[in-house]
Amino acid sequence: MSTPTRTSSAPTDIRGRRTQIVWGALLGSMTLVGGLLLLLEGAPAPNMNGIALAAPVAAAGASPIEAIYRTRADVESARWDGIVIHHTGSPYGSPEQISARHIERGLHGLGYHFLIGNGNGAGDGELHVGYRWLDQLPGAHATGPQESELNRRWIGVCLVGDGERRSFSASQVRRLAQLTASLQARLGIPADRIVLHREVSETTSPGRLFPEAEFRDALRRLGSGE
Repeated sequence: MSTPTRTSSAPTDIRGRRTQIVWGALLGSMTLVGGLLLLLEGAPAPNMNGIALAAPVAAAGASPIEAIYRTRADVESARWDGIVIHHTGSPYGSPEQISARHIERGLHGLGYHFLIGNGNGAGDGELHVGYRWLDQLPGAHATGPQESELNRRWIGVCLVGDGERRSFSASQVRRLAQLTASLQARLGIPADRIVLHREVSETTSPGRLFPEAEFRDALRRLGSGE
């Protein structure tokens, strides 16, 4: 009578153990890399959701500007030293599109604290409150020799449009003045710390057609309650 042949399971068991070891090592390395990335960033990925405030329906219309202070982190007046005004350099753009461009450049999201639409991508005079303001985070809006301080301690406000080629709308300028005057009053920012990007960096932003005299006159009137 022939003896039944036994089939050893050892090779299969060894291959199974090797597979478990390989997958375990891979998962472990992925976890380690993920942890290192979080450490390098200094915090988990931010909530990049912003909020939009529609423009007033008339020049003298009431503005819900106080809504900008309903932030996710407490507003600390002492941390903000000034305001830098920019333009996007493009005649159109929504907050989502501009945020996507900034992500392509290596940022987490929108580099500005506030963005004011011109009707091409966002409503004319619509104010987008970015996640950097809602979470009271440094901006990524300024360039030049002072960029570290300006991004950490100055608020970046940007107008959608190209001020080198076309004037900004009356709604944009009006909303910019309302926003700036409110931030000045709330944070104690003096008039000489409201600057155009070109004053602190080698750039033309917000463009030669930015109505600086009109803007500063509107700030003065809003500040005096006229």
